[in-house]
Amino acid sequence: MASSLVKINVHIIFHVKSTSAPMRTSDLTRIFSYIGGILKNIGSIPIAIGGMPDHIHILSSLPSNMSISDMVRIVKTESCRWIKTLDDYYECFSWQSGYGAFSVSPSILERTANYIMNQAEHHKARTFIEEYKTLLSAYGIPYDERYAFSD
Repeated sequence: MASSLVKINVHIIFHVKSTSAPMRTSDLTRIFSYIGGILKNIGSIPIAIGGMPDHIHILSSLPSNMSISDMVRIVKTESCRWIKTLDDYYECFSWQSGYGAFSVSPSILERTANYIMNQAEHHKARTFIEEYKTLLSAYGIPYDERYAFSD
């Protein structure tokens, strides 16, 4: 083939480190927007970004020249650095080292985006850990509870 043509959509989830202050609800929109800018700068197409004060969900395309781990590392590093400039409250802000990444078929792209954009509603009935376990189970990803949910 003369060119590389790729379209991979990925749902990424990561959590604030347990020793870090959570993101303030009043700052979430700005943080999500900034992360969208990071994604665009690395050649990704952000589809939906949402979350809660303790975690974030990103639905975006994976750049054709980048691994998921590199994409997540860039997003976490650059967003953490920027969040720390918002206010002294975030002086010790940090993301946990791990993340979850799940492929998203075009047939469920809109449903996944709606899910991400309505996180506050979903978390009235389900904790982050319950939500994450459900995704891991749905995708058949084995995990050890001793390590999956701690820093």
